[in-house]
Amino acid sequence: MIETTTPTETTAAVETIERYIAIWNETDPERRGDLLARTLTEDACYVDPLVAAEGHAAIDGVISAVQARFPGLTFRLAGAVDAHHHLARFTWEVSPGGAADPILVGMDVAVFADDGRLRAVHRFLDKVPAR
Repeated sequence: MIETTTPTETTAAVETIERYIAIWNETDPERRGDLLARTLTEDACYVDPLVAAEGHAAIDGVISAVQARFPGLTFRLAGAVDAHHHLARFTWEVSPGGAADPILVGMDVAVFADDGRLRAVHRFLDKVPAR
């Protein structure tokens, strides 16, 4: 039997992705930890071309390092979330102070656990600043 995705499941996926983006903007470690717990499974993995991290503490470390390297930047969705079944893909961008011209652009593919939290995020970088 082929499962279909209902509009309610899609709405829940979008809300989860919006919380995930909020995690990258949250600078308060306690609030970020709460968002991580609500949004990702305990054994969630995050992978991009530069790093792989598993679990809340490791993922939080990656986010903290990105915030330290690029202080004051704002992550935002750069289009609609495309979700079905246990998957979602979405484009995001990062700009200084919310400016219109992003310095980072990428696309993520997220895998949902049965409880609606993310169990994996695979990131692809399309635009990165020169080192």
